[in-house]
Amino acid sequence: MPSTVTMYSTTWCGYCRRLKTQLDREGIAYNEINIELDPESAAFVEKANGGNQTVPTVHIVPSGGGEAITMTNPSLAQVKQAIGA
Repeated sequence: MPSTVTMYSTTWCGYCRRLKTQLDREGIAYNEINIELDPESAAFVEKANGGNQTVPTVHIVPSGGGEAITMTNPSLAQVKQAIGA
């Protein structure tokens, strides 16, 4: 079972668009959640970022049930390393 990758984003975020393009190009599956449309997700992002709604925030649950990882504005290389790609 592959790692589960969730990207918290907004429609206006250039960094989000760039990371989505890179993930798509690499064939890395992810779930995208727009924090402007989902208050619970916005609260998760705020908790992960010291009260700020910083996007993209990426949450990865590794395959095999390892410890979840949350990264703020990660590079493609960081995401690939976290999922073992």
